[in-house]
Amino acid sequence: MTVTDQVSDDRAARIDLADPAFWQLPRPERLSAFARLRQLEAPVLFTPRPGTARTSGKPFYALVRHADVLTASRTPKVFASAPGVTTPEPAGWAKALFGNSMVNMDGPEHAALRRIISRRFTPRLLAATEENIGRLAGRLVDEMIAERPGDFMPSAASRLPLEVICDLMGIPGEHRPRIAAQIDHASEHVGVERRGRARLRIPGRGLASLAMMQLVMARLARERRRRPQDDLVSALVRADIDGEGLSSRDLGAFFSLLLVAGVETTRNAIAHGLFLLDRHPEQRELLRSDFDRYIGGAVEEIVRHSTPIIQFRRTVVSECELGGRTFLPGEKVALLYASANRDESVFTRPDLFDITRSPNPHLGYGGGGPHHCLGAHLARLEMTALYRELLTRRTVIRRTGDPKLVDSNFDNRVGSLPFILDSPVT
Repeated sequence: MTVTDQVSDDRAARIDLADPAFWQLPRPERLSAFARLRQLEAPVLFTPRPGTARTSGKPFYALVRHADVLTASRTPKVFASAPGVTTPEPAGWAKALFGNSMVNMDGPEHAALRRIISRRFTPRLLAATEENIGRLAGRLVDEMIAERPGDFMPSAASRLPLEVICDLMGIPGEHRPRIAAQIDHASEHVGVERRGRARLRIPGRGLASLAMMQLVMARLARERRRRPQDDLVSALVRADIDGEGLSSRDLGAFFSLLLVAGVETTRNAIAHGLFLLDRHPEQRELLRSDFDRYIGGAVEEIVRHSTPIIQFRRTVVSECELGGRTFLPGEKVALLYASANRDESVFTRPDLFDITRSPNPHLGYGGGGPHHCLGAHLARLEMTALYRELLTRRTVIRRTGDPKLVDSNFDNRVGSLPFILDSPVT
């Protein structure tokens, strides 16, 4: 059902988050719908219509308030990530073939794997890579100025997070162009409605891309077992969880997650940030006036305002009272980060883009708990380095149009962002 049964407001009655048509509405209309849902007394149940391509057909309650999303994120024993956080949930045969992704795990298995990986993502260890990230950002902007591409997405926005992740993992340079193409194929239709034959063709293409990435990583893992190096692949192939080493499928599942999530979310945040700073010149000039003073707040506000990941799902495993409703085992909930980050009870003038916003307790990296984004600090470093290069040079980058957004119910994805490079400022 939609909110028709729960509220008489005609505008709210037309909201249906389970309808693919909702996710094709302009973003301001969707944000307005979230605002109306936040005013209701309790979370609303939505039921996908039979035959819709982007859903598994399972009803879900939409958690739209900041407090509710935060609570669900931090109580994994009640709101579990297993069997899956996306829709449709991963099929059993897919897990058997490709391994289970860490985002779909709970409990000791997830904690053990996360501990191994988090050692490589601490701020202290990543500080050693900060200088390299800065150099890489400078080189990519140099190339962008020399080549003058018309679309920001395939240039620095995508290349910086890809190169950084590949450096951390120890992926040789000759594999990177191929991996970049596979990442695009694997993620381009996540959360996107598919019609006709595309319902069969596109999922097959995505699975083939995942298989190709895992094949590359399996070869690299075998090499690192023979000749370990100081990289994440070497650390993982030597990892021991409960007396057992990670299987090739588990390694492949993690590598695919890191490559897709670590590249896709960061490049979208970078692109949204460039657009926001160009659309709000007073904020851009404030940042340029004292970059080191304002960049930390600017990055947080870009992530809050754009919210690269729109939602994740959870499965209720024990009875719980939350947000004015009693949830029962087996029920599904959607954690709507895109709504929580505009909650008027937490953020003053939430639609305003303000790089000086403080405090800014956004949920753009998740709501804390065991699934808080491992790469949050790395993303901050990458965004800081690239914006430093884009905003402090004499050559100025300007957008020539609004970003082309992909109609996805999963992430706030930028398909393209046209831009030009102005003559040097005198």
